[in-house]
Amino acid sequence: MTAYAASKAALAALTVALAEEVAREEILVNAVAPSIIDTPANRRAMPNADFDAWPKVDEVAATIVFLASPDHQVTRGAVVPVYGRA
Repeated sequence: MTAYAASKAALAALTVALAEEVAREEILVNAVAPSIIDTPANRRAMPNADFDAWPKVDEVAATIVFLASPDHQVTRGAVVPVYGRA
């Protein structure tokens, strides 16, 4: 768990640092941090979980598409949580 937590923290710090480094070039850098994604493999691995609470693949993809789209022009250095439903 330590290596996982450390690598996740490093990715968040890298996102912020890179976003600031390239901001003057009008490049927006963000990261997407989904919870457990609703996939067949995850359902098999956790058969007793509440699948309805997990974000769907298309919902995670929609977040990524928005962040990469021309409609998105202001957020930089963010780690965007895509956690699904409570």
